[in-house]
Amino acid sequence: MTFKTTHIVTPPRRRSAFRRRIGRWVYIWKRRWQWWFGKTKWATQRYAPLEETVIAHHTPLLRRLKQVDMYLQENKKTNLRLAAEKINSILIQPGETFSFWYLVGRPTARKGYLEGLVLENGRIGKGIGGGLCQMGNLIYWMALHTPLTVTERWRHSYDVFPDENRRLPFGSGATLAYNYIDLQLRNDTQQTYQLFVWLTDTDLHGAFYSSLAAPYRYEVFEKGHFIHHEPWGGYSRHNRIARRVYDAASGALLREEPVAENHALMMYEPFLEGGENQDEEDFKD
Repeated sequence: MTFKTTHIVTPPRRRSAFRRRIGRWVYIWKRRWQWWFGKTKWATQRYAPLEETVIAHHTPLLRRLKQVDMYLQENKKTNLRLAAEKINSILIQPGETFSFWYLVGRPTARKGYLEGLVLENGRIGKGIGGGLCQMGNLIYWMALHTPLTVTERWRHSYDVFPDENRRLPFGSGATLAYNYIDLQLRNDTQQTYQLFVWLTDTDLHGAFYSSLAAPYRYEVFEKGHFIHHEPWGGYSRHNRIARRVYDAASGALLREEPVAENHALMMYEPFLEGGENQDEEDFKD
């Protein structure tokens, strides 16, 4: 199945470092104002594990990356471990909203964060706290298998590498940049959910638990994928993410729900083959 869109992906716009710095400062303080004076009830409490497992998932920590120093991958493990300490075992009670950056705070060298891979305006670089997108991707993917409402989620505006070894649908991740590019989940149900994230030697793990048995089962899938040759010469990629909701007890299909629509500028020629490639989860914007 394919679909057509009037969405046009424009060529990359290169702004000056000064303009990017000022813009980032404005958005950071706007977000902080929302945290301090807004009416949102943020999830902050922790507790021992709840009884019912809703969803669990894990992703590998280290990947073979072309022309990238391996120390950045090792540093990513440190960054993820520090962030996990701030999030692990957090309760999302009815009416509360989980915010990644509200809990983690600014990743700085003083807090122990190290240089990792970052992606900015389609360019790969390195920066303090790089690699935290892997946790954003993990939490978002798991959240799509729960009744939690995703109230804020961003994805990369660029599709950097071909699909070889991609395990999840294109556009099923969530990118992060302190603090205005956030991942937020609101609990609109009557039961409490709990998020766990932790690292082993080889993988980043996550799980959602609940106070009651899950009433639904979810199947997340891609539809309407296509690649478009833009009038200015570049290529863009588009799709929709949706999910099927099943009754957990009977297995009956209840409904199909839209999740997200993705549009990204491709930073490679379509239909390339070969080589080990990075996933979006290896970066932080």
